[in-house]
Amino acid sequence: MEYAKLSRRSLLGLGAAVAAGAAADAAFPAHAAPRAPSDPWQRLVTGNRRFAAGRPRHPHQAPAHRESLVDAQHPIACVLGCADSRVPAEILFDQGLGDLFTVRAVGEVLDDAVVGSVEYAVEHLHVPLVVVLGHSGCGAVKAAIDLVGGTSEVTGSVDTVARAIEATVRATPPNPDGTAFLAACVRNQTIRVADELTRRSHTVAAVRPRIVTAVYDLRSGLVKAH
Repeated sequence: MEYAKLSRRSLLGLGAAVAAGAAADAAFPAHAAPRAPSDPWQRLVTGNRRFAAGRPRHPHQAPAHRESLVDAQHPIACVLGCADSRVPAEILFDQGLGDLFTVRAVGEVLDDAVVGSVEYAVEHLHVPLVVVLGHSGCGAVKAAIDLVGGTSEVTGSVDTVARAIEATVRATPPNPDGTAFLAACVRNQTIRVADELTRRSHTVAAVRPRIVTAVYDLRSGLVKAH
């Protein structure tokens, strides 16, 4: 979901862009090295399709490129994703050193440090795109579902994380299909975090970067925006 324009048309357009990215990437043979798309989101979509297809290019990882980043960085996007070890943004989007400003927190939960990190990327690094990235089977969201259902067994600070996601679970329509309900909560968590980010951060609200919400599927390797 793109928060720069909150309209049904923008959501449909974003879905079309994802499909176009997949088609464009499929058109290139594995040995080709076409010019990267100029649109940051399209570049991430194209990279993710390479990764999911098992033919990543691992760009911008050579020693010369590493040395070029010593004095400055110019990432194309900020990715706010879950801390889950299976969801490293640089790998699943097939990007390299200096390409992404990555912020990770369990369940994409916002606190002052997370918000400040995104603000730094937007205000000082001038990233034009912020991606709020959830993932299938998120344990933090599942813990929040258990908390709401009265079956939670988490304690300490993990309980604090679950309670931070509780509002998302309560706002998601009930579904007897537990798998489908978890998927809906994961999707809604990214949307709620994006909305909260724009309300909580005067910097993000003022700069108005493009904000996309998406979910990474652990099984297929694909990232899908919504």
